[in-house]
Amino acid sequence: MPHDWQELTRLTSGSKLIVERVRLVETDLVIEGKFDLPPLAQLTAEDQVFVAAFVHYHGSIKEMERAFGVSYPTIKQRLNRLGTRLPLAEIGPGPASEPGDVLGQLERGEITAPEALRRLKGRTP
Repeated sequence: MPHDWQELTRLTSGSKLIVERVRLVETDLVIEGKFDLPPLAQLTAEDQVFVAAFVHYHGSIKEMERAFGVSYPTIKQRLNRLGTRLPLAEIGPGPASEPGDVLGQLERGEITAPEALRRLKGRTP
């Protein structure tokens, strides 16, 4: 029996979707508006299976070669293509972080100098 998402994928045939209504099951709260799907959900079903397998195999290209029956260059090529379609999520410190945290991130090369300045300027004295 297919999952709901598989049926939705079949019906939409890869067309762009915009979600206009969401209902939270536990609270029955309904949110309406226009929301884009997250980048992973915008991938084709085949690409989503590939990404799920990559996570399942802990990023092992050898295991991916075995699972999909293709060569290393084929796996790398597909990963490179997917990498261009999936932007990295911005993960920053929470509002309660200290200036030293920002400076530490800068020192470790986790953020750029302009990003550090932006974060430090956003703090209230």
